[in-house]
Amino acid sequence: MVNELSGKVAVVTGGASGIGRAIVERYIAEGARVVVADVERERGEDLVRACGPASVFRYTDVGEIEQVAATVEFAVDRFGGLDVMCNNAGIPGKMHKSFLHDDLADFGKVMAVNLLGVMAGTRHAALHMAEHGGGSIVNMSSIGGVQAGGGVMTYRASKAAIVQFTKSAAIELAQYDIRVNCIAPGSIPTALLATSMTTMADERSDRLTRAVRASMQTDRPLERDGTPEDVAEAALYFAGDRARYLTGTVLPVDGGTTAGKPLRRKVVPTQSVAAPSS
Repeated sequence: MVNELSGKVAVVTGGASGIGRAIVERYIAEGARVVVADVERERGEDLVRACGPASVFRYTDVGEIEQVAATVEFAVDRFGGLDVMCNNAGIPGKMHKSFLHDDLADFGKVMAVNLLGVMAGTRHAALHMAEHGGGSIVNMSSIGGVQAGGGVMTYRASKAAIVQFTKSAAIELAQYDIRVNCIAPGSIPTALLATSMTTMADERSDRLTRAVRASMQTDRPLERDGTPEDVAEAALYFAGDRARYLTGTVLPVDGGTTAGKPLRRKVVPTQSVAAPSS
């Protein structure tokens, strides 16, 4: 569709890079005006320069409730309203050798950004939407919050909490015609994975990143890699009117990873040809 978000105003947290950037660009391409909310000022300002007057950067640490509230107010003041809130900002936390080696030192920070940021963004957006005819809230989880696995336990816990929160908020906010849905990306090449390994030596970090990526590919039924743009398409769908009857939904964008293990043996169907009659 063309101009699917024409006339709509959106806030995208974590919008300066990765999946967030792809969402910003997709929303703008479909006619929305977008507030790019992020702590990465330089990247965010570079993005809005590239996108033009339909976007504006706002420094926002989503772990600080007051900053989230101020960003929502900023969007309303700057563009005249708020129709879509995409709570995308997130951090991975540190990767440890095992959970037994995890001192949980980053628990507070990960939960503040990943979970509190989503809850605050949902609440403050909903306060406006409830008095202005409703809207769409899109929360970013992960297949790490849907499918159990080892490693980055605090990250997994934060993303699982987003799933439950999204469903609960969807029930409560439906009376105001506010839809709340959740995307669970998986196997999307972004800098998030490498960021979780910053305490490691560069060589070891690169080696482990490659190993994890290879494992993701092995576990994914679709053979092609996912992209931030694939996630942005899902975020566009939830933001627009095509999803007007969807709320409380969790959509994995993961190449089938959460569906089950892949079958790599390709069986090409053959078409039997009837023998000509005599």
